[in-house]
Amino acid sequence: MKFISWNVNGLRAVVGKDIFIPAFEQLNADFFCLQETKLQEGQIDLSFDGYTSYWNYAEKKGYSGTAIFARQPALSVQYGLGIEEHDKEGRVITLEYEHFYLVTVYTPNAKEDLSRLAYRQEWEDAFRAYILELDSRKPVIFCGDLNVAHKEIDLKNPKPNRGKAGFTDEEREKFTLMLESGFTDTFRYFEPETAGAYSWWSYRYKARENNAGWRIDYFVASDRLRDKLTGASIHSEIYGSDHCPVELNVNIDF
Repeated sequence: MKFISWNVNGLRAVVGKDIFIPAFEQLNADFFCLQETKLQEGQIDLSFDGYTSYWNYAEKKGYSGTAIFARQPALSVQYGLGIEEHDKEGRVITLEYEHFYLVTVYTPNAKEDLSRLAYRQEWEDAFRAYILELDSRKPVIFCGDLNVAHKEIDLKNPKPNRGKAGFTDEEREKFTLMLESGFTDTFRYFEPETAGAYSWWSYRYKARENNAGWRIDYFVASDRLRDKLTGASIHSEIYGSDHCPVELNVNIDF
């Protein structure tokens, strides 16, 4: 089964560039998860034969938002964490299947001046508790823009970026804590030493041209799914956003 996650940084723009639909068809995934759709309900007419669409919109127009296109309709769906203060920005969708949960998430950015770092820490604790509760029932696969480069290998220039948004000790420690709670960073499971593998590049300084990027988009799976993981990759050849799609392959049934 193939899973794709992509922060599209404005779905209407990527569709308008005639990039999204060809990429969707090329990648041919069973699940296609999106972050930062920047949509309100009714602002786009986009559907695919054989897929059920799930959308979570932010209250603020043109901001955040997530979506999932799924080949198999879910047994149940939840939008958000069930916590009002965290559920106004359309950041989480959870689909339940017989053998697993799939969660897509767009983790809050700490902001360049770190003004949202304290909130980010509260979010991380709430999200981890939510994932652990799901995991107590059945295995979980969660994916999305987690807005953190976990290790120095996960960004081109770690030393000058130490302490900056996405590479603060606090954010990295929260991700470590999630993994230590029984979860696997699937790309590093297959590629523990691979450097230069990034999923986001600044629009400034010809960052993508020079591959001066960060790996901040992930698929994370319950440890007990490790024997079912069959591959993970990053589609840096696909443009249209400042992020590129990431992929996970799992030998699992709906």
